Order: sequence, then C-alpha cells, then structure tokens
Amino acid sequence: MRKVGLIFLTVSVLAHCIQAQKAGDAKGGYPITPVPFTAVKVTDAFWGQRLKASREVTIPLAFSKCEETGRYENFVKAAHPSEEYLVTGYSFDDTDVYKTIEGASYSMQTFPDKKLDKYIDSVLKIVSAAQEPDGYLYTARTMNPKRPHEWAGSKRWEKVEDLSHEFYNLGHLLEAAVAHYQATGKRNFLDIAIKYADCVEREIGDAPGKLIRVPGHQIAEMGLAKLYTVTGEKKYLNLAKFFIERRGTTERRDAYSQAHKPVLEQDEAVGHAVRAAYMYSGIADVAALTGDTAYINAIDRIWDNVVSKKLYITGGIGATNRGEAFGRNYELPNLSAYCETCAAIGNVYWNYRLFLLHGESKYFDVLERTLYNGLISGISLDGGSFFYPNPLESTGQHKRQPWFGCACCPSNVCRFIPSVPGYIYAVRDNELYINLFMSNTSEITVKGKKIKLVQTADYPWNGDIGIDVNPSGKQAFTLKIRIPGWLREEVTPSDLYSYADGKSLNYSIKVNGQNVEGELEKGYFAINRTWKKGDRVDIHFDMEPRLVKANYSVEADRGKVSVERGPLVYCAEWNDNDFSVLSVLMSQKPKFHVENKSDKLYGLNEIKTDIQILAYNDEGLLQTREATLTMIPYYAWAHRGSGEMAVWLPQNVTASRPVLPPSLLQTK
Repeated sequence: MRKVGLIFLTVSVLAHCIQAQKAGDAKGGYPITPVPFTAVKVTDAFWGQRLKASREVTIPLAFSKCEETGRYENFVKAAHPSEEYLVTGYSFDDTDVYKTIEGASYSMQTFPDKKLDKYIDSVLKIVSAAQEPDGYLYTARTMNPKRPHEWAGSKRWEKVEDLSHEFYNLGHLLEAAVAHYQATGKRNFLDIAIKYADCVEREIGDAPGKLIRVPGHQIAEMGLAKLYTVTGEKKYLNLAKFFIERRGTTERRDAYSQAHKPVLEQDEAVGHAVRAAYMYSGIADVAALTGDTAYINAIDRIWDNVVSKKLYITGGIGATNRGEAFGRNYELPNLSAYCETCAAIGNVYWNYRLFLLHGESKYFDVLERTLYNGLISGISLDGGSFFYPNPLESTGQHKRQPWFGCACCPSNVCRFIPSVPGYIYAVRDNELYINLFMSNTSEITVKGKKIKLVQTADYPWNGDIGIDVNPSGKQAFTLKIRIPGWLREEVTPSDLYSYADGKSLNYSIKVNGQNVEGELEKGYFAINRTWKKGDRVDIHFDMEPRLVKANYSVEADRGKVSVERGPLVYCAEWNDNDFSVLSVLMSQKPKFHVENKSDKLYGLNEIKTDIQILAYNDEGLLQTREATLTMIPYYAWAHRGSGEMAVWLPQNVTASRPVLPPSLLQTK
C-alpha cells in the first residue's frame, strides 16, 4: 500500500474522487472536491481565536482527562487481562482517546509539534498492546473477558446492536487512524485500525459462517469508507454498504437506532440524533463511492424532513432528552431542547456531504447556521468548558462543565474545530467554490494549475469581504460565491422559519472595482472570466438585525420572534439586563442598535432594542415599564455564570410571561 499524501479533509477524505479511483476500483466519488484544510491558513480574528484555543487548551485538556479518568489505564489493563478487574465507565470510553488523537493530528498538520507527536506515539504503544492477536480491540471486554462491561454481552458482537458499541469504537478508531496516518505518514495507528477492521470483516457479513449484525451506534460506515479510499481494499467499502443495507432487517428494528425500517424506505428523521446524522453521512459516503442513487434519494428525503420540520433556528437537531432524539414533526421546545453538541457536528458532516453531492448552497446555509450557533455554543470561548445539550432557553439551570463522565461531546469538538478551514473552499472541474467567509490565505489547484487566494473579512460582524485572486498565469475558471440564504430571504431552505420584518437585504460584487451582474446558480453568484495576477473581488453583504418567526405549527414559538444578524442568532441573557429576560414583550415594530464590544467575550457585536417588561404589582394588576434589551450572539451565552437566557422572545401578549408578585412565603 502506498501513501496517499495529504489529500484529505477531516470530514471526508474520500471526497476526492480521483484519489478514490487511484486507490482501487471505485466507481466514482463525490462530484465536488474539497480543498483540504492543510492548503488553507486561517488569519481570521474570529476563527483564529477558536483554533488557538483548541490547540492550546482543548486538545491538551482532552489528553489530560483521558489520563485522569482512566481511559489510558483501560488499555493497560487490556494488555494484561485479569479476573480481578472491575470494568466501569462506558463501553465507548476508548473512543475519547481516538478522537483526541484525531484532533491533535489535524492540529499538527497546520502547527507541527514534535513533542505532541512523541506523546501520541507513547499513547499508541499502550493502545497497540491492548489489541488481541486477531485484531479485536475493545478494552471493555478484553481487560476481563469473564466479567466484561455490563453492556458488552457474554461474547463478541452479542450486544453490538444494543449497547456494546464495538462497531462504534471501530468507526472512531478508523477516523482517527486515517487522520493520524495522513498527518504524520506513520503507520503505527493505521495498522492497529486495519487489524480491527479485518477482524470485523472476517466475522460480520452475508457470507456463510459470518454473523449478520449492524452497528447499534453508527459511524463505522464513515470510517470504513475512509479506510477504503486510503487502502483501496474493496472489502471495507463492502462492509460499510452491508451495514447500511442490512439496517432494519436484523433483530433490532426500533426507531431509536434508525432500524425501524430499511434505509431505502425511510423518509423521516427519527431516534437518536447523533446516530442518525452519522448514518446519513455514512450513506452519502457509500452512495458517492458506489454510485448508488437510491441511497442519495433516501437521505435527500430525510434532509427535507429535518429542514422543514425538525431543525432549530440555531441549526441544532434533537428536540428531546428522551433518547437524545428527534421529536415529532414541529416539536421544537426551547427550555428542554436537547440539541446535543455531537448532533450539531453530525449535522455539519451530513450537510457538507450533500453539498459535495449536489453543489447547492442550501446545504451550506444549514451548515453555516449550525456552525456559528448550535455547534460552537457547545464549547467555551477559552476552549476549556463544554455544553452537552444546547437549549434555547434557560432559567439558570444550565452551566458549562469542565468535562463529562460521558465525554463524547468534548472529545468530538476537540477533533472538529481544527478541521474548520477545510470547509471554506471546494473545486469541481474549472469551478472554484467560496462557501465560508473568513480571513485566510490559500493555495488551490484548479484544472492542474495553482491559484493563490487571499481572503480578508471581519465576518460574522460585517459583510465586507475582499478576495485577491492570483493564478500562476492567466487562467479561465469560474469563481462561485455563495450568497447566504439570510441574504436571499431564506432563513432555512423551507417554510419552517421566515423573516417577519419586511426588510430586503442586498449584496453587490465587484471585480477590480467594477460592478458585476449575474444570475444565481443554485445559490451561487458565478463569475466566469480569465483571471490574472492582481485581480480583486470585493463582496458586500448587507447586514442588519432581522426578526424571525417560526411556522405556526411550532407550538413553542407561537407569538414569539427571534433576532439574528448575518449568520448569528442572538439571545437575551441575564448578565446584560437588570430584569427578567423571560418577561419582556418585543415591539411590533422594533428598532435595533448594533454596538461593537471589542472587550467583551473576546469581542462581539451587541444588539439593543427598546422593549416593555410585563409584571404584576402587589395588587395583582398587570403593569408595563419600558426598558432597553441587550442581546448577544447565542454562542457566547453562559460564560458569566448561570441565569436566565432566551432566544425566542414574545412579541404577542398571549406568549408573554409577566413577572408574578412575591408570594406570601417570599414576603415573610
């Protein structure tokens, strides 16, 4: 097997269809090719701070927690099994080690670190020692085979569709090993992963003598597709396809694990939101590599269901803590919203893959909404504390945590944040897509020729973006600039949300100072010309606060509005207001004032507006008083202690919650 090189994007290494074809006999791949994040150097103030916090705080913290909480010790014990060991924790604790190595590998691609590289090698030695001779790697059983983890079952694969997470561990192992291999060129982690994948492939499948099992918690499908593109071994792609094809046909047939019916018959997002998003992403990978359009049609139908009935304004998915799951259509409560951070990451993965398949901006509109709101809200600005759920309302019961016993979310953002630069650009033939807006320098190959781009932006705070285009010589290609949905009067690509203020925002694009006119193609402004060194593109997006209302079918949001500006959803938080933010009444014709606060929460724009506060007086009569409401971006809430917060604010009296007078007990 030869080294593939650095043609990888952390979300989907297989997206480069040419590379997939070189690796083996793949029928194809994604029509659109990502520009790997290794080709993009972010100089952006907003994302630069996030990347720095990830590198300097989150990744070291995650490694220290793996040591402190016994994750490493599990591997040491598995290398020396004993009936004396009491197997505790979760059956998927191994994945926290894998995910942290994955994030560190991405980081080392951009910021080489010999000390970190050496540390990872030392961790991999204990991981390798825990692997059984035939490749099986699952410390929850191996450390004490006679008394394994209570979720593991008495023998291998017995409860893999339930709680053992053996295939889930495999998936994260593969994802991490491929990332590490391509970051360092070393095979020490990749060989461990291949051995476990071979173990599973020998024992699971349709062939005589094999067991028919599918993952209880999906992600192996994504990992196997990546392993196939790196090794060219068709058996890994076949196993991923088997996992998808057999779902809904085995003994487990419940909605929680998306096994209520075969995948091709599914048309609604149900069950555990993280499992679902990972499965839909894996289906996209396998469909792209095999050319199976039936599976693409299936996930397209499910995506339509999500964006039209099950997506939060913050881009979060998963309405209920009952099973960390999707709710019913239009069931989108705010106070009890689950919106797990891992689910937001999965939503980004899924929408990105659909963009690579279809080339439509609507997928990036959802991705951007999720990225700037419901995803980065899950990790503190300093990179050192986390949310598991991300509710849209709080009465003070929510607080960021330094870690969790079930640490899937911290370790997941650990691996995700360093990959963000890889989402900015993409290429198809002679088309260069600009999907996200942040200051960066990049070197991109289009039709075999290198093009240097320098993007300057103060996004998401203002909509003025400059792009210096420097091809190696004169070169004809099409620059495709995404015009965000929030500029095209589309809150989401559906009628789930709509703007309620009657405003109409505009945009303009200039090349070398001259206005360029053109029609949008699938949400992209296309500039087809022969480019030369020194060409300059200037983009202007109007940015104003907007009022958003939800579809009337969303009971939780009736009579309420939310406020957003550009890609950011805003919220009202207790710290900035000397009254209950849950008792406000928004004006029918609100006026907004935007104020930059460079010294607040790493720098942000506040939005202020005049409101009324509703309260009952001591005689029980409803009274109002005028006040100014201050709002901050949703991602920044809960950094200054616990208290009230609300995204959806009453604009109709019927939706208001006046402050009650003190009770008799309170006055004594």
